[in-house]
Amino acid sequence: MPRSPFFLVPALMLLPLPGAPAFAQAPPPENAAKKAPFVAPDFAVPTLVEGPGFKLVPLGPALVDIDYAAYMSSITHLQQTFTRSTGWPREGITAAEAMADMETEAGRFARRESFAYAVLTPDGSRERGCVYVYPGKVPGYDAEVRLWVTKAEFDAGFDAALFAWTKDWIAREWRFSNPAYPGRSIAWEEWDRLTAR
Repeated sequence: MPRSPFFLVPALMLLPLPGAPAFAQAPPPENAAKKAPFVAPDFAVPTLVEGPGFKLVPLGPALVDIDYAAYMSSITHLQQTFTRSTGWPREGITAAEAMADMETEAGRFARRESFAYAVLTPDGSRERGCVYVYPGKVPGYDAEVRLWVTKAEFDAGFDAALFAWTKDWIAREWRFSNPAYPGRSIAWEEWDRLTAR
């Protein structure tokens, strides 16, 4: 995101990571060349998807409180499994930053630039994690898919179940030929090497 929520940390930690929440990412250059659309104009982007014991809905301002509660409950866990960075999540994220993140994600979704989903309980009262579908940034991969679950959900085995479900959902419903799953089907070390090219 355009903000810089980071404290004094090593320079490497300041680099935005693809798939991280919007406020952990830098905006694209204003003079960036216009690219082909991420998804085809006739593709109906899912806005409500029901899975076994959960549902996916687009992240947005209405979910700011339960989203904040979810990631703030699992700071260390997410820094080690989702971003490998101390930039997000971190202690001290403000309500304004959390809302700006939701507004940015909703805007990107509306513009069909990327798609961030909350993984909610069936009644929508609690967020179990998130799934992000972003444009591929490595040649040969037309999408990058990341997901996280809270520490409690991870300990209960939901991470593996959600990953398996997400892979099937992406293969069945989206039109990608070769999506990447960094840190999962591609080892972090390999992904770092590819993105450093």
